[in-house]
Amino acid sequence: MGFELRDIHKHFGPVRANNGVSLSVESGELHGLLGENGAGKSTLMKVLSGFHQKTSGDIIVDGNPVELRSPADAMIHGIGMLHQDPLVFLPYTVLDNFLIGSPGTERVDRKSAAAELATLADRFGFSFDPDMPTRRLTVGERQQLEILRLLWLGARVLILDEPTTGISAPQRIKLFATIRDLAAEGMSVVFVSHKLEEVEELCERVTVIRAGAVVGKRELPCPTSELVELMFGGEVEIGERPVVPLGEPRLEVSDLIVQDRLVTVKGFNLQVAEGEVIGFAGLSGSGQRIVLDALSGLNPPQSGSITVHGQDLSKARYRKFLDSGVQFLPAGRLEEGLVQGLTLTEHFVLAERSDDFLIEWDAARKVATEGIARFSVKGTPESTAESLSGGNMQRLLLAMLQDNLEVLLMEHPTRGLDIESAAWVWEKLLERRNDGTAIVFASADLDELLEYSDRILVFFSGEVLAEVDARVSSVEELGFLIGGKVAS
Repeated sequence: MGFELRDIHKHFGPVRANNGVSLSVESGELHGLLGENGAGKSTLMKVLSGFHQKTSGDIIVDGNPVELRSPADAMIHGIGMLHQDPLVFLPYTVLDNFLIGSPGTERVDRKSAAAELATLADRFGFSFDPDMPTRRLTVGERQQLEILRLLWLGARVLILDEPTTGISAPQRIKLFATIRDLAAEGMSVVFVSHKLEEVEELCERVTVIRAGAVVGKRELPCPTSELVELMFGGEVEIGERPVVPLGEPRLEVSDLIVQDRLVTVKGFNLQVAEGEVIGFAGLSGSGQRIVLDALSGLNPPQSGSITVHGQDLSKARYRKFLDSGVQFLPAGRLEEGLVQGLTLTEHFVLAERSDDFLIEWDAARKVATEGIARFSVKGTPESTAESLSGGNMQRLLLAMLQDNLEVLLMEHPTRGLDIESAAWVWEKLLERRNDGTAIVFASADLDELLEYSDRILVFFSGEVLAEVDARVSSVEELGFLIGGKVAS
């Protein structure tokens, strides 16, 4: 099943997210869609999948013009999209989410549906407990579940927005093999990714978008330098990270025990100095997230101590951690970090955490305007959070960080970002580090961990398997440790 987009325009008020984009994908084709964050890729795919209605232009599916007014309309025509932040309902079970969108869901044989879920999951190398609450899943696992749901609903055009984020290397290999099998069966796949090497490995053709318009199309393979120049208008330069002397301890953790339904971390110890960057590595579910939750006050530990700049916060709640200069940026930007439906101005108001009953909206808009400009967010004070690209959501979250930070905790800070946006994010983070903020972050990107960490803690099955010096370690060593292997 093929499709064609002809001269697609999509405007959000004065903002032109797509400006005359044309794209065609044949039945059975693996097509890459590249562009820096905010270039219009996700907006274009949301138009194709019915989440946004086009301002003008034509959508042709199997040679016939169609009007897609909703995701349900798109699915009727066999078009499904896996979003960067999966559209799951956290209070519901895995099976409940799997069945969302199925006709006559209330009459579905749940036992048969659970068996179908298990069969599909096994094909991808995934594993799910159908009765588990979806809130217990990692972001990567939610992505996996959404892929299976779309296949269950009969998707014949599959749009994948950063699908390898948060999954292990073996799962990625299996996912790519399955995508190739689906394409061989006639499924059209649009692969949206900032990872050039993945697009080059998987796709046959690529379309590059910049500033809302198509700037180039290439048959693959082609020189990587050509794709980089098309995406950014030139080479991307990443500056050297300066050496910063470490100061006094900002964060001290002793004998911490913290758990959730899936994993327990016992005897966790950590000391982070002023200006130090600590990386957490490990497969999803190894304990990194629940430690970050404990260190931010989101999940109080069973025992142990947490001290921030000499202040004992072991039994404190999230608000007390915030007041003490500890802030957490989660991986789920729209799910956990931002509020759908609220404007950027309203987000800046919330970030101030004022106790004033009345809001001075003119002053609030001024603050929002200044923050948007300072962090180059592609939006307006009246834009809603969900209208932003993933990269611009991350810029907004950085803009809302409090001024005086003792400790900054992050989960996958550059997830789904292109190389230029990722470099920009770390430029801003290192400015914080240079001002004395202690930084602790978890990432599935081993190159990112090695590039920006001073030390890396490798988690495996709820334990810190090893602590390595990022300056002398390697991707190979980290990969070995993440798999649970300790060199003899």
